[in-house]
Amino acid sequence: MVRKGKEPASDAASPSTSPILTVTAQQSRFHTDAVDAPVSKEIVIKDLSISVGQRELLSHAELQLLEGRHYVLVGRNGTGKSTLLKAIADGHVPGIPWSLRILLLGQTRASLEEDIEGLKIEEETVLQHVVRSDRIRERYIREARVLSEAVDHANDPMAPVKAFRQLSHERLARNVEEARQIAARRSGARGLKARKQLIEFEEKLSQSQARLEEGEGDIESAMLSKETQAAADMLAAIQSALELMDASEAEAKARTVLLGLGFSMEKIDNPISQLSGGWKTRCDLACALCQYADVLLLDEPTNFLDLPSIIWLQEYVRGLETTTVVVVTHDRDFADAVAEELLVLRNLTLERFRGNLSLYERERHKKAKYLTGMKEAQDKQKKHMEQTIVQNVKAAKKTGDDKKLKQAASRRKKLDERMGMEVSAKGTRFKLNRDMAGWQDAARNAIEVPDFDPPVKISLPSSPPDLRFPGALVSLEKVSFSYPGRNKVPVLMDIDLTIHPGERVGLAGLNGSGKTTLVSLIMGSGEEGSGALVPTKGTITRHARAKIGRFSQQAVEELNDLATQDSSLTALSHIIGISGSEMTEKEARPLLGSLGLQGQTASDVPLSLLSGGQKVRLALAKLLWSPPHLLILDEVTTHLDADTILALVNALRNYEGALLVITHDRFFMRCLVEGESPYKLAPSAHAGEDPDEEDSEDEDDAGARVGVVYRLVKGQLRKLERGMEQYEEIAARAAARLRKAQAV
Repeated sequence: MVRKGKEPASDAASPSTSPILTVTAQQSRFHTDAVDAPVSKEIVIKDLSISVGQRELLSHAELQLLEGRHYVLVGRNGTGKSTLLKAIADGHVPGIPWSLRILLLGQTRASLEEDIEGLKIEEETVLQHVVRSDRIRERYIREARVLSEAVDHANDPMAPVKAFRQLSHERLARNVEEARQIAARRSGARGLKARKQLIEFEEKLSQSQARLEEGEGDIESAMLSKETQAAADMLAAIQSALELMDASEAEAKARTVLLGLGFSMEKIDNPISQLSGGWKTRCDLACALCQYADVLLLDEPTNFLDLPSIIWLQEYVRGLETTTVVVVTHDRDFADAVAEELLVLRNLTLERFRGNLSLYERERHKKAKYLTGMKEAQDKQKKHMEQTIVQNVKAAKKTGDDKKLKQAASRRKKLDERMGMEVSAKGTRFKLNRDMAGWQDAARNAIEVPDFDPPVKISLPSSPPDLRFPGALVSLEKVSFSYPGRNKVPVLMDIDLTIHPGERVGLAGLNGSGKTTLVSLIMGSGEEGSGALVPTKGTITRHARAKIGRFSQQAVEELNDLATQDSSLTALSHIIGISGSEMTEKEARPLLGSLGLQGQTASDVPLSLLSGGQKVRLALAKLLWSPPHLLILDEVTTHLDADTILALVNALRNYEGALLVITHDRFFMRCLVEGESPYKLAPSAHAGEDPDEEDSEDEDDAGARVGVVYRLVKGQLRKLERGMEQYEEIAARAAARLRKAQAV
């Protein structure tokens, strides 16, 4: 859905406010907006404030987006990243030119829920859905078809006139809606001018309506000829516009993007109603990528994508040279690959940094360490000098030496002048007349050490109950599996896999390669829901006392369904309910609190109002209230921000049970299964630490458990000798082959 002037937002009486969302920004008589929009596609918003209800998300921030630059918007869950993107896309931010075409990932789905041209949603194919998601192109195509049919209607000379008047009326109605929003936003002289223009548009709309109601006998021959020619001119203009946007190539481009995102040729031509939630999310992403936009806003675009698709997407985004892109993502590697500039949302403001996330964290930590050392040295020096001055003053007063008193006063003045930043903002030697022009209350800038958000705390029950006797937790020998009634190649073939207590095992592979089926076989009778899967061939042996727990990638959706069934259900009541009589509130609260669901959040907030990240924490609490010997984590990072993923990594590294990790998140797999240091891969891991304690990380990593990463491909399990590094190379080659095939 394109906002502003193209498809006006319909959920607000005013562009800057709605019943829940309130947005304000600095505007002046020089501020450009709507009809007086500049040629430049740069966005500069000053003094931007956003609040939802009584909660403030941004306060007097500055938002600047340069044309063609790619940004990554980072911040913890709940800071307002998605709200900011939606406010921009829906036209709630004053000062953004209405001529800009802004597109937010996911907006197209809501706009396509009605039947069009008799094509029902359940009959529409994936390809058709993506192609017609561009409402601007679809409107032009419809207008061109209406005009062509009217012009070719030789038996009715009124047909071109009727078509021209109807389409002109529709365009004028859109102009009136846009003018109404502009008039509601502006004030003063500009507001008066906007309201006059609105009145003129409304008068023209009334006149247009009257012309629509005229009969053939009411139209003069000269007017008939004039409007017939106007219909032909409108058709020519529409056809030129369609040529400029390569409308004829829309289907080919849509097919290319869908293939890049992992759709098979068969699935592209299947009805969209057959897609699961994850594939519909991919389809939304394809809709966004297939449309022209001046500003493209992508909120968690990597969700439900496998690694080859993620690598294909990052290269596609990097290739959008003329489009301004703002991405919100929890995938650290993807963020580093696409970011030219970082927008950091914290402390109710936006901080800009030229570079990617890892560089930002590294530079910020390096700066904090440097300034902390400088401040400590100056504090020590200042304390020593003050003691010396006090002693000199005492001695001077005792002897009555006025000269020494003057010397002490001079030293005190120099002490005040020499304390503070030793270098300028550019890193040059500090000079008062250059670096602090004008009146100041100090001779130097104070040393301000960058502050860090307190690290996310996650604590997990780490010790499963004793098994009493040794043995593998689960062992698969020559296991094959085929779904009944399908005359196809088996989903799994000759799988050999043994997981011992405390082991770390990673499982990588394309979506649909059989990872979920393999996990269901491992779970066996412990699988909740429908009947457990049984291998077609081979044997599966499980330890008699082993408990296996599984975090499913549908865990959040399952909690959403429960919230719909019972609106009063809370995290606390839910976890007590599933435990039966085995857990009291006194035991449940510490468990939820250790995972970040404390106090009223756990006991008073309904499940329906919890964020995706909070629901992930609840799902983990359900698994870990009685720690399993084998914990299976299937895409556990999907709804978590980067800091929470880091905290979860640190907590799981201490888990004494075995872990089977299924993820496309390269950082998560490397740290948790391959034993790599999160301190080296994520500089933010140092945040809040004493810089002198960094070296202790090497000692901690020395005892990290190193596991094995397997790749599931064509039904077979293959060990990756170099882990995720090797799989990333395989995925990169697959993405490159696809791009090469598409270019031919």
